[in-house]
Amino acid sequence: MQPRVLVVDDEPGVRTALRRGLTAEGMEVTVAVEGVEALRLAATGSFDVVVLDVMLPGLSGYRVLEHLRGRGVRTPVLLLSAKDGEVDQADGLDLGADGYLVKPFSFLVLTAQVRALARRGESSARQGVLRVGELEIDRNGREVTWAGTPIALSPREYGLLVALAGRPGAVVPKEDLLREVWGADQFVTRNVVEVYIGYLRRKLTAVGAGHLVRTVRGHGYQVSDGPELDDRTGELPGGARDGSR
Repeated sequence: MQPRVLVVDDEPGVRTALRRGLTAEGMEVTVAVEGVEALRLAATGSFDVVVLDVMLPGLSGYRVLEHLRGRGVRTPVLLLSAKDGEVDQADGLDLGADGYLVKPFSFLVLTAQVRALARRGESSARQGVLRVGELEIDRNGREVTWAGTPIALSPREYGLLVALAGRPGAVVPKEDLLREVWGADQFVTRNVVEVYIGYLRRKLTAVGAGHLVRTVRGHGYQVSDGPELDDRTGELPGGARDGSR
């Protein structure tokens, strides 16, 4: 399976070069441009490696790393920085980084480090299993089953399902799904979310689980095995409000 890599850098040239280069090396790359977005994406646990620049708007790379480790997210993180001082490197490693590269760096060295970190499987090992009703998502092996029946999903379909099932019952806007699954620099529109939700729903329907992924019109999508919301009002049967909204 292709390693999933989150690249975080606010320099467009560096970000584009890393996305193109790592994609050419057979990796699935998502990009982010600032710290808050990076934290939101990395906290989903759906990446094998995070390549994280230290100097970022919003939250610095150090603070993103600190928050991730504080939340128990063990995804391997490779820090990038223009600072080559021993103290800077020691600070990053003390916060829980798995590697530190100084700019300008060799792309060959970066690729080798990313592959080595991906092989560790630390992010997968800590994730365990997501369960929603009879749905099970084993994030260790990226395996999805419904009542014991395996469901084969593409990486994007899997990413959507994890993003939704990680917040069961919550209504997740299209914009959030677009950022989490495709990233900030992917040239895609909101319509691509609808297309892939359709793909995902068809595969779930084939095993009797089509009801899990629901459209809440004007709001977004949710995964739930409970009572269905009215897709026009966002209300539960009988007029009760969905507590997640």
